[in-house]
Amino acid sequence: MTENITVFKQNSIRIKAGCGNIYIDPFQLKETPRDAAYIFITHDHYDHFSPDDIEKAAGENTILLVPEKMEKRAEKLLGTVARIISVNPGAAYEADALEFETVPMYNILKPFHPKSARWCGYILKIDGKRIYIAGDIDAIKEAKAVKCDIALIPIGGFYTMDAKQAAELVNAMKPSVAIPVHYGELIGKPEDGDIFAASVKPPVKVEIKIRF
Repeated sequence: MTENITVFKQNSIRIKAGCGNIYIDPFQLKETPRDAAYIFITHDHYDHFSPDDIEKAAGENTILLVPEKMEKRAEKLLGTVARIISVNPGAAYEADALEFETVPMYNILKPFHPKSARWCGYILKIDGKRIYIAGDIDAIKEAKAVKCDIALIPIGGFYTMDAKQAAELVNAMKPSVAIPVHYGELIGKPEDGDIFAASVKPPVKVEIKIRF
C-alpha cells in the first residue's frame, strides 16, 4: 500500500501513481528528477515552498497546486511549471486525472500557522486509497475528522505536534497506516519516529520512511 511513497526531509514527499509522480512540499532534493506530474504546496514557509526544489522536480507538463493566498508568489514559477491551480481549504477538486480534497492546515495555540492564512493539507485519491498529507498542524478538529487509508503526520514538535501528540491524533483518526514526517532534521530528533510508533495503538500500522 505504501511502497510507492518516499519521504525525504521535512514534509517533502513523493508518491508514484498511475497519473504520474506527485510531489508534496519538495525540499532539499538531492537529485533533479524533473518528473513531476503534480506538485502540491501546503504553505509558504521556506522548507515547504522552495522554488529551487520545485524547479528540480518539475517537468514540461507539471501542474503546481498552491493555497489561494500563495497564487501571486507561485506565478513567478510559470515557465518552470506548465500550470498553476489555486485551492482553498475544505473543498474537493479534480486536476486532470487526479482527484483530491483540501483540509484546513493550522496551529491551535501556536502563532506559526494561523487558521486565517487558509493553508491546506491534502487528501489524494490514488488507486482507490485516500492518502492524507496533513502539513504543519496541531491536533485540529478537521484532521480528527479525516477519513483516510494512509496518513502522513508531522511529529517534530515546536511548529507542529510532537510525537506523542501526533500519536494521539492518529489513534483518533484510525487510518490503516501512519507515516511520521517533519522531524529529525531542522526540528525534532530522529528517535521521535520510534516514540511515535510506540505510542500508536493497533490496528494502525506505523511505517518509518525517513532515513537519516
